[in-house]
Amino acid sequence: MLIKNKNFEIGKKTYIIGILNVTPDSFSDGGKFNDVERALEHAKKMIEQGADIIDIGGESTRKDFAEISEEEELSRIIPIIQKIIKETDILISVDTRKPRVAEAVLKLGASIINDFSGQIDDKMAKVCAKYGAVYIITRSYRNYSSENFIENCIKTLKNDIEIALKNGIDRKNIIIDPGLGFFNGYEENFEVINNLEKFCQLGFPVLIGASRKSFLGKLLGDASPLERESANLAITTISALKGCSFVRVHDVKKNKDALRAVEAVLKQRNLDLSASQYSS
Repeated sequence: MLIKNKNFEIGKKTYIIGILNVTPDSFSDGGKFNDVERALEHAKKMIEQGADIIDIGGESTRKDFAEISEEEELSRIIPIIQKIIKETDILISVDTRKPRVAEAVLKLGASIINDFSGQIDDKMAKVCAKYGAVYIITRSYRNYSSENFIENCIKTLKNDIEIALKNGIDRKNIIIDPGLGFFNGYEENFEVINNLEKFCQLGFPVLIGASRKSFLGKLLGDASPLERESANLAITTISALKGCSFVRVHDVKKNKDALRAVEAVLKQRNLDLSASQYSS
């Protein structure tokens, strides 16, 4: 996968997307980076620690998030996007569910749209196709029953991919996110993790975003977002061994270290992720 001038070796390693929330109300770090200079400093820190992409969000994705206007979202993200583009060469992804916001940031120089709406939007797909942007399809399964859950997830994602292709998005510009945290129940998250190889077999890069999410808090006995980091490192490791191409995380350094360990083990066995026993 080639994004601008950066080549991602899909199937050979797992890349890190560092989370930069410029919101007052995100569940983990709301209010910490909604100042341009602090946001820029944090972006540079994540780049130094090994982030391959910075994912910028101007609207919270928490369960009870407050909807904001396009104008408010743009006012939050445009200044930091401009700063990061001016002072670094990192690839920029933007977390948004609004086509107009997507078009504005792609014009500025963002390369990836991470659509967290949970369902594909024809207008959003057309915007991404117009600018040759990478489109991350995140699926929400709020209305699915537990029976045949994985099969239904796969079927829905296949349908989403077809919609994206029909709207002009190139196959090489699609990433799929199975949507951890966007389910009816708690156990479904672990069912998805246990079946990640099935999502990888769809033939598109898979992104996993488990970082500090509430299902990990529940697993650990109502742990706070910061206390969930160790559990997330386990998910990152499992995801890499099962063939996932991207992990979206808050703590870049710890996740980078975990991935280095995975790569060292596989290198010693002369394997890449696609040949791992866990992804067969």
